[in-house]
Amino acid sequence: MNFKKLIVGGITGGILFFLLGWLIYGNLLMDFMKEHPGKATGVDRTDMDILYLAVGNLLSGFLIAYIFVKANVGSLANGFITGAVLGLLMSAGADCIGYGTTFIASKKMIMADVIAATVMTAVVGAIVALVMGKSKTAA
Repeated sequence: MNFKKLIVGGITGGILFFLLGWLIYGNLLMDFMKEHPGKATGVDRTDMDILYLAVGNLLSGFLIAYIFVKANVGSLANGFITGAVLGLLMSAGADCIGYGTTFIASKKMIMADVIAATVMTAVVGAIVALVMGKSKTAA
């Protein structure tokens, strides 16, 4: 395993997930998500726990980097497509399980989340693949 690519890709992916999450969920979709909640109330934090948010994004970045190293994904286009597929499958799977077991999200909220996560993971995947492709050290 090429650990340099894994570290560089994981950190890059984590930072990108954090920034794109802030842009997409924290700004562009914030009002939409608040207008289409599930039946549960009082589940949002008034103050986010940034440490856990950062760790979660970093772990997501390392998941993408690990898959890309194992699958030898190293081009912008391949990273975009692979990222989109991963984002779609992971978000749709988690959202469907969440919808089937909780009242936190509505169907409209889930659809928006799946689309946003697919786009976000595609962009992260493209950039991570590009960065990892430029890291040409031997395993």
